[in-house]
Amino acid sequence: MPTKSSCLAILGGPKAVTADPDDTFTWPIITQEDEDACLGVLRAGKMSDIEVTQEFEKEFAAWHGVEYALAHSSGTGALEAAMWACGVGAGDEIIGPSLTYWASVLPAFCLGATIDFAEVEAHTLCIDPNDIERRINERTKAIVVVHYCGYPCDMDPIMQIAEKHRVKVIEDVSHAHGGRYKGRLVGTIGHIGAMSVMSGKALPVGEGGFLITHDRFLYEKAVAWGHYERTGTELHDPSLAPFAGLPWGAHKYRMHQLSSAVGRVQLRRYQARMDEILKSMNYWWDLLEGVPGIIAHRPPKDSGSHNGGWYAPHGLYDKDALGGLSVHRFAEAVNAEGGICHPGANMLLHLHPLLNDADIYGHGKPTRIANTDRDLRQGPGSLPVTESMPERCYGIPWFKHYRPEIIEQYALAYRKVAENADRLR
Repeated sequence: MPTKSSCLAILGGPKAVTADPDDTFTWPIITQEDEDACLGVLRAGKMSDIEVTQEFEKEFAAWHGVEYALAHSSGTGALEAAMWACGVGAGDEIIGPSLTYWASVLPAFCLGATIDFAEVEAHTLCIDPNDIERRINERTKAIVVVHYCGYPCDMDPIMQIAEKHRVKVIEDVSHAHGGRYKGRLVGTIGHIGAMSVMSGKALPVGEGGFLITHDRFLYEKAVAWGHYERTGTELHDPSLAPFAGLPWGAHKYRMHQLSSAVGRVQLRRYQARMDEILKSMNYWWDLLEGVPGIIAHRPPKDSGSHNGGWYAPHGLYDKDALGGLSVHRFAEAVNAEGGICHPGANMLLHLHPLLNDADIYGHGKPTRIANTDRDLRQGPGSLPVTESMPERCYGIPWFKHYRPEIIEQYALAYRKVAENADRLR
């Protein structure tokens, strides 16, 4: 494909992207099979039952090779249940990244716990194992890792730290369904995997979430937390069984069966669709290899790791390689070419007033420090790598189909801007 053009679209030149993308970016893919599955539930009047959901759970567990899978009404609910199952309660702490969607860590507040935010690695955007251990203390109950934008966390050192200090690891897999770390499915490496499967995710079920684990006790605790209708038959541990019949968390977290019905169809189709996404996204990055300022956000090809369905794909940006051009100006120029580029990523949670100043539950002090005897609030400068990332990453096109001619045009938009960055400064 062409490697350079002397006239950028933002300066009046022709656009790099001229082709109609058609359904290249359409998601989710809904077929007659999905519609029939929904109609079957509706016609049977089974929207609020659990038998379809339980079949989905069996299939979801089998896909991951785990003993237990528990469907939830949302990924947020699944993450909260995972935290509680891991023993997170009043006065406790979890460790997690600040660069993530809020649901990865904020449920700790509902449990009376608080959050100690750790750094991320600049090349993965995932929690930095080297910044975890120093934060562990007698209050720490869990480490929440997020496979951010599909990139798998470095799980081996994280699990070694967790085992050394006897704390649980919760994997937030919301961005990385089907992703692998050194050949292993993410979500199966920590003590619990939890994830959203809402309709925008790589595995699009509808509004819903999942919790997966090999541990029967953790599974039973999650059932007890928000699945009261199942406690009578699924709670066997003597610490849980006497309290069957009511949800310990006062929540009703079961998945709606329309979501379960769609999910079963989507799961059957997911491997093939994920493989096509992987092929498409890797082709995109291969086209941009060596372009100044543009760095792929993907594991090394020979590592046995990959980004799964590549939800919310991002790239890394080196402004110094482009003479100091800001990522915002770079994105503006790419978009003018007809491309897709969104500077930054999720808001940084450790700097948000809700995490530092809000008294959510009426304790008379900020919730972040309401149940602890130390001030964990983290202001500007406390996580320098994390705080640098909004200027060092950007959202890229998420290709759902392998259509080389389309992908090449979108890659050309990036190459064209990078190779003519001097005209934008």
